[in-house]
Amino acid sequence: MKDKIIIFDTTLRDGEQSPGASLDVREKIEIAHQLARMGVDVIEAGFPISSPGDFESVRLVSKEVKGPIVAGLARAIPKDIDRAVEALKYAKKPRVHVFLATSKIHLKYKLKKAESEILKLAENSVRYAKKHINDIEFSPEDAARTDPEFLRDVIAAVIRAGATTINIPDTVGYSMPGEFGNLIKWLKENTPGIDDIVISVHCHNDLGLAVGNSLSAVLNGARQVECTVNGIGERAGNASLEEIVMSIKKRNDIYQVETNIDATQIIKTSKLVSRLTGVVVQPNKAIVGENAFAHESGIHQDGVLKKRITYEIISPAEVGLKSNKLVLGKHSGRHAFKERLKEFGYDLNDEEIDKAFERFKVLADKKKNLYDEDLESIVEEELSAIPETFKLVYFNVTCGNRTVPTATVQLEKNKKILQDASSGDGPIDAAYKTIDRITGVSAKLLDYSIKAVTGGEDALGEVNIKIRSKEGRTLTGRGSSTDIIEASVKAYINAINKMVFLHSKRGKIKTSASEEQI
Repeated sequence: MKDKIIIFDTTLRDGEQSPGASLDVREKIEIAHQLARMGVDVIEAGFPISSPGDFESVRLVSKEVKGPIVAGLARAIPKDIDRAVEALKYAKKPRVHVFLATSKIHLKYKLKKAESEILKLAENSVRYAKKHINDIEFSPEDAARTDPEFLRDVIAAVIRAGATTINIPDTVGYSMPGEFGNLIKWLKENTPGIDDIVISVHCHNDLGLAVGNSLSAVLNGARQVECTVNGIGERAGNASLEEIVMSIKKRNDIYQVETNIDATQIIKTSKLVSRLTGVVVQPNKAIVGENAFAHESGIHQDGVLKKRITYEIISPAEVGLKSNKLVLGKHSGRHAFKERLKEFGYDLNDEEIDKAFERFKVLADKKKNLYDEDLESIVEEELSAIPETFKLVYFNVTCGNRTVPTATVQLEKNKKILQDASSGDGPIDAAYKTIDRITGVSAKLLDYSIKAVTGGEDALGEVNIKIRSKEGRTLTGRGSSTDIIEASVKAYINAINKMVFLHSKRGKIKTSASEEQI
């Protein structure tokens, strides 16, 4: 049976200390519920003595969130511990997390205390907390820069006082993975009573090694990892929860441990934390960055299209994404270009693909970002003009705050006038429903936008729409006029004509306007 790694999430405490991040009480509750759904074992909900808001956050998380242990942070002084205990009174599984600096640097410049004083203070604070709550975690702050023998003595003392978890923090992100792992191993081998408690680690990312140090600790006996969603936190942040979890999952041959985390909730949780804290996830962030499952290189795209595992060690679905993303740019290959056009509904022959791909490469050298509309424009120009199967002859709309919006539309097809009328939620919706009735080629409107092409009261307006056919084909349409309703009607007819044209190339559908194959 594999050992369990306890995931201690401190997004709501250390994560909120990230510069620019700020969460109100209700936002903390929302994140805490999502952390519980994801399966974290411990939620550090705040530092109760620090502010009324933090106290209330810990109190409400304790009261409302079921499942995880709820922890409150406290300095090694009675008033802090009392405040934490009070905030945790509703928790079914409360934990007081006591911390006290132990490095010579902190003792000399911050606390101005001797080692003997620190040793006594640490032991007494844990013993005091133990009178109120059984689950006590102790953190010797700046442990990575503390003299190992003194660190051992402090840990042994707080274990005797009743600590159930000992956390070893690399508070300033100073340690190297091999060095930090060796520290955990040495403490495990040389500290009395340490086999009866859980060894935890809390690593900061000042040198970009928080995850590496945490995983090295796991290899050497740590069984709790303290981390945050998206790696947010003080300065350069904390060990990233998603990177810890997925490293353990994907390299289980090395770590041979497991977590309780539902990895399919990772993306959802990442987005929630980013949205509520206002801390944007960098595009190249592992696991949750926008580019984490994006491929632009032609070689990579070709490999992924043939067999995903050639360039993806994690399936997007494992972390809650529907699919990967093939980004079309100057490094993209013909294979990915062809696949993207198929998604748009274009079924081109080899000669048409070659011509369109050549133009695509020229454009890609000029533009940093290529959008779907760029690709559509390239293809349509290569295929020449889309035939106007349906032409607008006439339209009329009636609408008002006390009138049901109604549209009458006349279209021409093969020199034959087709007319119908329909009502809708507004004049444009009514017109589109009427066009659907006439053409028999209905589609779902996905996007609608309008912009002024020229200035003045008689400005020319351009309408751009995106539609999806019943077969799942997505197409765009454009129309312009000084009349916004007319521009909207033209855009929809343009999109419908493209759909009819593509179907006609395959000979697959008929419209209600004519029983001949189109």
